[in-house]
Amino acid sequence: MTKNRKPLGKHRRIVIKIGSALLVDRATGLRKAWLDAMCRDIAALRAGGTDVLVVSSGAIALGRSVLKVPAGALKLEESQAAAAVGQISLARAWSESLSGDGIVAGQILLTLGDTEERRRYLNARATINQLLKLGAVPIINENDTVATTEIRYGDNDRLAARVATMTGADLLVLLSDIDGLYTAPPHLDPDARFLETIDAITPEIEAMAGGAASELSRGGMRTKIDAGKIATGAGCAMIIASGKVDHPLRAIEEGARSSWFAPSGSPVTARKTWIAGQLQPAGRLEIDAGAETALSAGKSLLPAGVRGVWGSFSRGDTVSIYGTNGREIARGLAGYDADEARLIVGKKSAEIAAVLGYAGRAAMVHRDDLVVTGLSAPTTQAGRDLSHA
Repeated sequence: MTKNRKPLGKHRRIVIKIGSALLVDRATGLRKAWLDAMCRDIAALRAGGTDVLVVSSGAIALGRSVLKVPAGALKLEESQAAAAVGQISLARAWSESLSGDGIVAGQILLTLGDTEERRRYLNARATINQLLKLGAVPIINENDTVATTEIRYGDNDRLAARVATMTGADLLVLLSDIDGLYTAPPHLDPDARFLETIDAITPEIEAMAGGAASELSRGGMRTKIDAGKIATGAGCAMIIASGKVDHPLRAIEEGARSSWFAPSGSPVTARKTWIAGQLQPAGRLEIDAGAETALSAGKSLLPAGVRGVWGSFSRGDTVSIYGTNGREIARGLAGYDADEARLIVGKKSAEIAAVLGYAGRAAMVHRDDLVVTGLSAPTTQAGRDLSHA
């Protein structure tokens, strides 16, 4: 094992994401022998005291196999119809395979709002935790039957990361048709190097991601890196490994090649984990160098440091905060509606009342509602504007 990397069985709670291409063969349908082997791996982990949650792709792929839908891209309504059939078949398959080891499966179908709206997030978390308490294995998928193109996760990598942070998991395992992260897509670049350990997800690491490798999947390395940012920022390690072999979890334990992403050394609180992991911020704020310095020191974002406001958002919505180099450096809950935020851009706190006609909040985003996700570049103390104090 790599330094600081623990065996799977030493983790308290693991979320395992399984890609469509692993579960479903386009010609023959469900790969039942593979699924049975996977469930035996899960049973072995549970026998050792580890909680296991599964985020299972495959509903649409299985449904189109059952319905004999020809190969090729599907329209939204065709995907939803395939999902309606596939979800039943997928849930039955998991239930039957897990029952061989005396394990009960519980199906949970989530939509984007279930993790992006705070009240529904807490309710979904409570349901999943109760299933685990009762000894069941939650089988989680996006509810593709009702999700629309505009309101969806779009891939199960990021859904799995949200589930991992929601449930306080300490390891996320992404099983797919590739065995880890390379410096470039290996099917395009024969000189691509394999990366076994990733200490932090830097812009260089993000640049290494490619697109989806199979028509059965909607993700790719890009979404896996996005998932890694969500998970590791919350203190959850992540592994990307190939699931093509039987007993893929046992293969990882026995030293099969995989990429391990180290968890952040300073995971954020539960509420800030939810903020940082928001998949669809409602708007964007661009800030100056002085505000960047203030945020890095743990201070609130004041209107004086904001240089631009984009999007249509309401007070309390999540907004992305962009630094001077054009990259996202933080996320937070807006203290103002977008229209009011535009009116007070660049204003000192003392000027807000005169502009808005009432004494508003001093902060555009209060530090208690703000999570720094990555600073653009080192900033100097001299660059700090006193208005950010």
